[in-house]
Amino acid sequence: MRIIIAITGASGVIYGIRLLEILANRDVETYLIVSETAKKIISIETEHDPTYIESLATRVFSNDDMTAPIASGSFKFDAMVIIPCSMKTLGMIANGIADNLITRAADVAIKEGRKLILVPRETPLSAIHLENMLKLAKLGVVILPACPAFYHEPSKIRDLVDFIIGKVLDQLGIEHSLFKRWSGEVLP
Repeated sequence: MRIIIAITGASGVIYGIRLLEILANRDVETYLIVSETAKKIISIETEHDPTYIESLATRVFSNDDMTAPIASGSFKFDAMVIIPCSMKTLGMIANGIADNLITRAADVAIKEGRKLILVPRETPLSAIHLENMLKLAKLGVVILPACPAFYHEPSKIRDLVDFIIGKVLDQLGIEHSLFKRWSGEVLP
């Protein structure tokens, strides 16, 4: 399986990093793009070194490299995940603006009918945000907000992060045991 992973300049970069960590232990090729703003947020929100994050991916591309193979519809990939997805990136994709590699690869995913998963991390949402999400959802884009559940009784931040990563993996058809699934039973 080939998956493009983009980390954009929204709070919650740990989601993208954790997804890369999980996929690094799977039979999955990952193609990573990190926006310039995301690089700044990674240094603010985490203690991770960019070299570590890049080491988790099969290949890494600069967001301004419009000659990268993933910028072409002829490059076969199975899915793209933008995690977290800033409202700027979401708005650009919703309106067909493909002026960097992240938005171009997303445009390719849409035009080629490939799975595109956006994990927005913003609150509250404006009517503009919601309209852009609706526009994309109508095109088949999966809008998967970073809204963790609590029925599995998370005790650490990692539990909350893993819940969202598990939901992304579900969308990708990748088995996992990152959280306890709801069984309908009332927990003690």
